[in-house]
Amino acid sequence: MGQKVHPIGFRVGITEPWRSRWYAGKKDFGALLLEDQRIRRFIKKEYHTAAVPRIDIERTRERVTVIIHTARPGLLIGRRGAQVEKLNDELTNICNKPVAIRTVEISKPELSAQLVAEGMAEQLMRRASYRRALKKSADLTMQAGALGVKIHIAGRLGGAEIARTQKISLGSVPLSTLDAWVDYGQGIARTTMGVIGVKVWIYRGRYSDFEAPAPGRPS
Repeated sequence: MGQKVHPIGFRVGITEPWRSRWYAGKKDFGALLLEDQRIRRFIKKEYHTAAVPRIDIERTRERVTVIIHTARPGLLIGRRGAQVEKLNDELTNICNKPVAIRTVEISKPELSAQLVAEGMAEQLMRRASYRRALKKSADLTMQAGALGVKIHIAGRLGGAEIARTQKISLGSVPLSTLDAWVDYGQGIARTTMGVIGVKVWIYRGRYSDFEAPAPGRPS
């Protein structure tokens, strides 16, 4: 029987950092967890064009720090910082306490599994050929320096009556190796024929090969 484990959850606390870094008692934990979810959903919905694959949240008693990883920081910051000031005000209303925003630029979006998955989903919604989109996405990821990539798409591909799965795998993706830097992302393509799911795994090497391994990611 196959056991499927989330590649990032499998490594959290070992080679992957937590996405939310704060402590709360039993009384406040649930409310803060939901607040984190609202922050992430709001940013992903309102600033989806900024290519945001990951949002980290740190909390102290006085303030909330939101660390936004983005491939297009200019869209997030805006002209003379106007956009980021607006975002700061909106997040302050959600949290009811001061919010500090930090942006981290992603220099190679082709190596971010979440961005690759969302890009694949956009192509499928534009009715691109799913076979061509699969091949192109996998090739671009390998050309950017990945050691392995695996992409699965599932649903009514090409308008088929019965849902099916299409996959492509290049290089190696060692899912069971804790020291392996395996990024994972998923996207949803909502087409007129129905929903198509996209899953992407990208292997970038071993943490021990980088100068600054876990718990933070190498740049």
